[in-house]
Amino acid sequence: MEIEVKRSRQGKNSTLSALYIDGEQVCYVLEDSVRDEKIKGSTAIPAGRYKLAFRHYGRMHGRYHRLFPDFHKGMIQLMDVPNFSYIYIHMGNNFSDTAGCLLVGQKVKYFKKQKEYEIRQSRKAYVALYKRLAAAMEKGEVFIKIHELSSWGNELSS
Repeated sequence: MEIEVKRSRQGKNSTLSALYIDGEQVCYVLEDSVRDEKIKGSTAIPAGRYKLAFRHYGRMHGRYHRLFPDFHKGMIQLMDVPNFSYIYIHMGNNFSDTAGCLLVGQKVKYFKKQKEYEIRQSRKAYVALYKRLAAAMEKGEVFIKIHELSSWGNELSS
């Protein structure tokens, strides 16, 4: 299985994308800003294709295991991201929640004055996406392909 993250809008400190599975938009993704030079915990991951794997260790794994004991099998981690480590798909609302990871949500909010994007209904989007990805990961390899901002334009659904 391969999922796609199509970056479409850039805020002052945030990057907004849409996540697709089999051509269907499943949710929104929020990351830190795309930067030419990496700033630890404040930079979107490089565009590319990455394998997803479960991570069964760490504080975030423990917290999510307590939140979702019925289905949590480990944090979903993007593997072998150049110059990055411990990149997860997780819940959150704004760029300060990302720490370089991918946040998922069902709704988007734009703050014109601050020129920033936020996502909403993150928990709902995370649970649905996690269950789908975890089931696919148990059956075989799953990859995520992250596209550059300029390659897609502004094509987010409302």
